[in-house]
Amino acid sequence: MGVHSGKFTVVCTDAHLFPPRQELEILGKLDCEIVPAVCRSEDETIAACHDAHAVLNTSAKITRRVIAELTKALVICRYGIGVDTVDIPAATEHGIVVANVPDFCFDEVADTAMSLILSVPRKVHLLNAAVHQGVWNKDAAKPVRKFRGATLGIFAFGNIGRNVAKRAIPFGFRILVHDAYLTPDQVRDYPVTLVDFDTLLTESDLLTVHAPLTDATRHKFDEAAFRKMKPSAYFFNLGRGPIHDQRALYRALTEGWIAGAGLDVLEKEPPDPADPILKLDNVVFTPHYASYTEEAYEELQLKTAQNAAAVLRGEFPKYVVNPEVRATARLLTHRPR
Repeated sequence: MGVHSGKFTVVCTDAHLFPPRQELEILGKLDCEIVPAVCRSEDETIAACHDAHAVLNTSAKITRRVIAELTKALVICRYGIGVDTVDIPAATEHGIVVANVPDFCFDEVADTAMSLILSVPRKVHLLNAAVHQGVWNKDAAKPVRKFRGATLGIFAFGNIGRNVAKRAIPFGFRILVHDAYLTPDQVRDYPVTLVDFDTLLTESDLLTVHAPLTDATRHKFDEAAFRKMKPSAYFFNLGRGPIHDQRALYRALTEGWIAGAGLDVLEKEPPDPADPILKLDNVVFTPHYASYTEEAYEELQLKTAQNAAAVLRGEFPKYVVNPEVRATARLLTHRPR
């Protein structure tokens, strides 16, 4: 493959979610044509991205089949931390760099987690609805337990989990952490206790999830897991929806295995309007918005565009998800003269 000459093509697969803004300015300097698209299927993604040199991706699935058709692609840039929409091994096999923005939305997701952790067990949603309906009666909230001395469990103790812990400390929680990739020495600077998964389940009064979606975490919270939790416990997922088995969670919420939940993510997004979990009054839902503030999204678009620009200049980006591609990346044959 020879050295590239002429205009680069950059396709945004989810322009309805991230309309190009900073991307236009940063990539425009490299004589890029930016093509907004809305890709909801493999065929639509292939059609939109077939001639792309860079793909900027949010929710469209960049599967092995799609990647095989990306004959000109040098880089796939994810808007965000997670890369579960991209088949990483397939991208690596085809010499395509995958980049993400791992230092994104720590504060936003931690703040959202705390808002749910504090409001759902206090039944704020139920009382708000009752007052709007003309009912002034705090008995609708019973029972409510105090936070001081309660056990908060955190599943995955990366940057977001650590920011949740910092926010939770002043409320007097006892904090347990489960993270398969950490040792006690690695969390010793935090007032938390590293425990195994079963201990996290059985001892947590509130359990919040901040893990990426991987083969190891998919359906980690299944029927067996929910049955081990306290009947008074609350479950929060602000990671990825498929980390919990939604049918099992529905049973847990309706059969009294746990008391309630706060969910920013669901197994299917957007959900089927007929999904019975949406009718439950012991669950608070937000539409996968935990990462959002205007400031965070502006920074995200800037850094995603910078990742793409680096590759189109013939460089590796700051954030490389598949470092093993460095020896065989297509960009090595596209370096400017």
